[in-house]
Amino acid sequence: MSSISLSPLAARRHSGAAKFACATLFAAMALAAGQARAEDLIVKYDQSQLLRLPRPASEIIIGNPMIADVSIQSGNLLVITGKSFGITNMIVLDAERNVIQDQRVMVQRDEVKIVNLMKGSARQTYNCSPQCNPSIVIGDDPVYFSQVSGSSGQKIGQTEKSADGGQQSGGQ
Repeated sequence: MSSISLSPLAARRHSGAAKFACATLFAAMALAAGQARAEDLIVKYDQSQLLRLPRPASEIIIGNPMIADVSIQSGNLLVITGKSFGITNMIVLDAERNVIQDQRVMVQRDEVKIVNLMKGSARQTYNCSPQCNPSIVIGDDPVYFSQVSGSSGQKIGQTEKSADGGQQSGGQ
């Protein structure tokens, strides 16, 4: 059996190429892990989606309730709401604690008619359908996020006050 001896320069090049190949492989594997699979349930951020089950559900387990929320609308109809970007899982059990559904839930951004305004590293998000209005999106500049959510909260308060006939909540 013959052996090949590499010069120190060739050995460093070979080692560097091997490290680069390993890094590329790991990056590709990480990217593939974050991509949707055919059986994944994809829900848009701040939106809800219905899922009909083959039989009634009794219990729902969510891996990370900060990412998605699930509720039983009727025995076999679920409402899944995307609360934050990310991937979690959902396990649905029947009354006998048999698994009905065991599935990953991916919450993604709805890119349709969304415009990001970048001011340096600070992002502001607008929903442009058809005119652009401020939107509250996780990851936006904290000052912008606070201003938009404060204005939104005030509007909701005014709407609730009008719906109560001008009365404040609590019957006063």
